[in-house]
Amino acid sequence: MDGSENFYRNWADYKEGFGDLDGEFFMGLDKIHAMTADRKQELLVLLEDFEGEKRFEKYEEFAIGDEDQEYVLHTLANATGTAGDSLSYHRGMKFTTFDRDNDRLNGNCAKGGSGAWWYNYCQSSQLTGKYNDTGNDKGITWDYFRGFKYSLKNAVMMIRPKK
Repeated sequence: MDGSENFYRNWADYKEGFGDLDGEFFMGLDKIHAMTADRKQELLVLLEDFEGEKRFEKYEEFAIGDEDQEYVLHTLANATGTAGDSLSYHRGMKFTTFDRDNDRLNGNCAKGGSGAWWYNYCQSSQLTGKYNDTGNDKGITWDYFRGFKYSLKNAVMMIRPKK
């Protein structure tokens, strides 16, 4: 939203969550797992660029594993919206932080991208990157909306029970 929160954090921070609920925050992987394990959830991703263009992508189902499974993104159903599906590339991937490397690259995508995510061979999206870091792949990116070198102004992920 404004770069006030540092999202380049360790595994423990992402596990528990951090930030200010009235501003920038990450809910915590334990909480996200608990919510998605109890009942089917859908995911809505809201994005905005610095020119004021807003896009969204909705996933019919979304769920992650627990810490023993390293918060694998195991469920991600059909996507619809105006942003394009930049998350499905990460389906089946475990969460990676700079101190816990679970991606497929022979390096650490979290270190390279200055974030944390369900990296595959790095990213097709990364909503935890460095705010307003444009010109490389370290920012808040969604490849099908503005590409991997454009850092977005605003990115929000929301889950709710599927109806």
